[in-house]
Amino acid sequence: MHLKNLKLKNFRNYETCEIEFPGNKILLAGKNAQGKTNLLEAIYYLASLSSFRPGTDSELLKWGAENCLIQADIHKHGTDIELRAIINPPKQKVLKVNGLKKTSFAGFLGNLTVVNFNVSDLLLLRGAPSDRRKWLDDAISQVYPAYKDRLAKYSRIRTQRNNLLKEYKNFPQEELLSVLDEQLGVAGSNIIHLRQKYLKEIRQIACRKHKNIAFEQEELNIIYVSTVTGEFDTLNDKIQKPDEILEKFHNALDEKRAGEIARAQTVVGPHRDDTSFIINGKNAVNFASQGQQRTVTLALKLAEIDLIEEIAGESPVLLLDDVLAELDNERQNFLLKSIKENTQTIITTTGLSAFNEDYLRDKKVYNIEAGRIYEGN
Repeated sequence: MHLKNLKLKNFRNYETCEIEFPGNKILLAGKNAQGKTNLLEAIYYLASLSSFRPGTDSELLKWGAENCLIQADIHKHGTDIELRAIINPPKQKVLKVNGLKKTSFAGFLGNLTVVNFNVSDLLLLRGAPSDRRKWLDDAISQVYPAYKDRLAKYSRIRTQRNNLLKEYKNFPQEELLSVLDEQLGVAGSNIIHLRQKYLKEIRQIACRKHKNIAFEQEELNIIYVSTVTGEFDTLNDKIQKPDEILEKFHNALDEKRAGEIARAQTVVGPHRDDTSFIINGKNAVNFASQGQQRTVTLALKLAEIDLIEEIAGESPVLLLDDVLAELDNERQNFLLKSIKENTQTIITTTGLSAFNEDYLRDKKVYNIEAGRIYEGN
C-alpha cells in the first residue's frame, strides 16, 4: 500500500495543503506546534474515521471554518483509489471513494490502513481504561472495517437505554427496557467476540517481538477484562462465540438491573471493559519499569503492522510521530531495523540530527513551518 498524496482544506492549522509522498520513507521536520502532527492526524482520519487525539470532529476544523476536507490518493493492490472525507459538524460527515458516496463506515474503511505510533502510545499501559479501549477499537477497525459500524450501533443503543434508565423510576417501561437489553446484548456480544479474536491474534505476534527486544528474558501475555465474560486469557482461553457471550450478557444485565436503575446508566458491556498486559506473570502496570512498558507498546505496534499485512495482503502505512526521540537507542534501533522496505513510513521530527547520513540519503524530507510545507533537508 502506498499513500501518494494528501490534500487538506480548513483542517487544523492548514487553510489549504497539498503534499506528495514519493517513495517509502518520508520525513516531516519542524519545530513543535507547526503542523507536523496535523498531517499525520489527517492521514489517520482517512484510515479510521477518528482522530488519535481526544476531542470531537468539530475540533478538526480550522478556526472560523464551517467544514473541512481531507482527501488522498492511494495505490493498493495495483489500483489507484481516491478517498475523500468532508467533515461538517453537526451534520453527518460525507465520505466518498473514487467519487462514489458511502453511507456506512464499512464502505469507506479498509481502503487505507495505517499504524500510528506517537508519544501518547508510550503511556498506553498506565493510561485510563478508555485509552486502551480506543487503542483496541481503532486497531480492530483497521482489519475488520465493519467493526466501526458495530461500535456506532452499540453506542446508539446504549444512549437510548441510558435515557430510559434516567426516566425509569418515574416512568417504568419494562417491555421497552427488555427490547433494548436484547439489542444491547447482541451488538455488545459481537464487539466482545471481535476484541477477543483480535487480541488473541495480536498476542501471538507481539509476544515474539517482545521476546526479541527483551533478549528472550520476558514473556508477554494479554488479558481482556470484561464486565460480561470476566477475564479472557489470550494465551490459554478459546475465543467465545457471540451467542455464548450473549447468554452471559443477559445474565450480567439481570444481575445489575437494580443497580443500573438506581444509577441511571448502563454499567455492563464492552464500553466498561479493559485490557491488561502481563510480563512474566505480573501485571505490567503495577510491576514493570518504564522501559519494560515501552517495550510492550513497541512490540504491539510492530505486531499491528504484521497482522494487517497478513490479513490485508499489503503492509499498512506507518506513522511515527516524534516517538523516536522518546525511545532509547536500543529500542529506537530495533524499531527502525524492524520496518520493512515495502512499508511506507512517515516520520515527524523536530530535527534531522538524530538520523545519520546513510539513513537520510534516500529519504524525502519536508520542512513544516506554521502550516506551510517546504521541500528540502
